[in-house]
Amino acid sequence: MVALSVILFPPLLIAFLLVMERVEEPLRRPPSQREVSEFLSTATPGEVDTLAHSGIRRALFRWRRRRRGRGATSNPPLV
Repeated sequence: MVALSVILFPPLLIAFLLVMERVEEPLRRPPSQREVSEFLSTATPGEVDTLAHSGIRRALFRWRRRRRGRGATSNPPLV
């Protein structure tokens, strides 16, 4: 059993790291200047309040979700 764990651990760790890299990549990319200016011109008071209290990432998340017309199907970014 220990030998099986030793053999399987490195490939599983590498697979996990590759998946996490794909998840983190969009979070590292800053919003474009066009997107921020469009947000500022069309944001609702609630989205502006989110911008003031939680920052641009969470406010843009709410704004994008509203523009797509979907409900709250996923958690907003924590940063």
